[in-house]
Amino acid sequence: MAHTIHIDVVSAEQEIYSGEAEFVVLPGESGELGIYPRHTPLITRIKPGEVRIKPAGGGDEELIFVAGGILEVQPSVITVLADTAIRGHDLDEAKANEALKKAEEARARAQDKQEIAAVESELAMLAAQLAAIRKLRRKK
Repeated sequence: MAHTIHIDVVSAEQEIYSGEAEFVVLPGESGELGIYPRHTPLITRIKPGEVRIKPAGGGDEELIFVAGGILEVQPSVITVLADTAIRGHDLDEAKANEALKKAEEARARAQDKQEIAAVESELAMLAAQLAAIRKLRRKK
C-alpha cells in the first residue's frame, strides 16, 4: 500500500478540504513546495496561488485557491491555514476579472505608500486567482 499524508485546508470561514493524499503542491514563500508523506517538519508562509492535492487511491487532482496563509508540515499531517480559500470548482472568472478592474482603478487613485501596498497585495492575489482559474479551465 502506498504511503499517504493527511491534509487539512482551512480558512477563517470553514474547513475546505480534509483527506488523505499521495502528495501536495503549494506556493511557499520562497517558491513552489512539493510535499510527500514523511516530509521533514516545516512551518512557512504561503503566497496566493493554488494548492494541488493528489488524493490517495487515485482520482482527479483537487485544486484549491488560497490567498496566502500559513503551512505546517509534520511527517504524517499537512495543515494549511489560509487567509481565504476557495475550491477550484467554486472559482468565478467573471467576479475575479471585475475585482481586478476595481483594484486597478484603486491603484490609480492610491495616495500614500500604505494604500499602494494594500492595493498591490490585492492585485497579486487576484492575478494568482485568475491564473488558477485558467489552469483549471485548461484541465477540463
